[in-house]
Amino acid sequence: MTWHETSPMRRTRLHLAAGVVLASAWLQAASVADTNHPNPPPALPDGDRIRLAEAYRLAAEIGDSLWPGWGRVPFATVLVAGENEYFVRHPHPPAGAASLGRDDLLGSDVFVRPRTFSPGFLATFPVEGISTVVVGTAEATASKSPTDWVVTLLHEHFHQLQEAQPGFYEKTAALGLARGDTTGMWMLNFPFAYDAAPVQAAYAAAAAALRKALEPGSGANSAVSAYRERRAALRAAISADDRRYMDFQLWKEGVARYTQLRVARWAAEHYRPAAAFRALPGYKHASFDAVARDLEAAISKELAGQKLAEAKRVVFYPYGAAEALLLDRTHPSWRERYFDDLFTLDPAFENKSPSK
Repeated sequence: MTWHETSPMRRTRLHLAAGVVLASAWLQAASVADTNHPNPPPALPDGDRIRLAEAYRLAAEIGDSLWPGWGRVPFATVLVAGENEYFVRHPHPPAGAASLGRDDLLGSDVFVRPRTFSPGFLATFPVEGISTVVVGTAEATASKSPTDWVVTLLHEHFHQLQEAQPGFYEKTAALGLARGDTTGMWMLNFPFAYDAAPVQAAYAAAAAALRKALEPGSGANSAVSAYRERRAALRAAISADDRRYMDFQLWKEGVARYTQLRVARWAAEHYRPAAAFRALPGYKHASFDAVARDLEAAISKELAGQKLAEAKRVVFYPYGAAEALLLDRTHPSWRERYFDDLFTLDPAFENKSPSK
């Protein structure tokens, strides 16, 4: 789940607010139906159509290049635009949504209803029983560029791949971390030991060592070994439940942030945007390569600057992304087991030595 802001640090902090809305949405989405829609129903604005179509086109071009099976995962979307929300590529639009017919640019029938979600929303959760990306317009989400909006949307599309794994929701519940909560709020409010001084010190040391291990020319083997020691010390400093919670966040949100970066890198090397997308305001100085460089810099900056007691669960986004980047370097086959070892990256680090 992601909200989008102009500052990467600000953007990640807004995950907290997004989660509060998300928990409410989980409870309400199945019951919301508004038949008092104006007639004729409003069309999807052209700029939003172009951006959304580009996200679908890029996802189709990537296919399974980054993750096995990703190309077969439906990209169900609700685009929140003004006072309306548009259901695109959604197999079960809700009762009360008006049909706009087939949109060839989007490759989908489109349905519209009055807005029920926040205009600045950017999250992935079940809507009408289908894992759905719910996203505001580029303007409402304060995206830095059309390219940034598209790449961030594919972060959310990766969550759809995660949630498509057999038994995902049941296995999430089996972690035993909800402690009676049925709203999903435990993912935000779990009482992790953010304020414990020994945990803060262990996290700060691990984050610094991880950042060092990712630096080019840092003496790769010794830096990775040093990080593995700090990583083990962090895990030893927290309880078993805290380890499961941290692992879940690193696996889910950290790897989604990593995938966002990998998408931008892939597009910079292999993809040419459509002419209509290149003509959008804000595109000219926002290539996929520039977005990739910004994302990589943000991960390093957040590792260096975020404090566990202040940022709390938000630290797991850059930390998990950085772990995935390190695994790319030391154990390139780690992604082959990613969906076998649900909710943890630990097996990829266990009993391994850095690559020569």
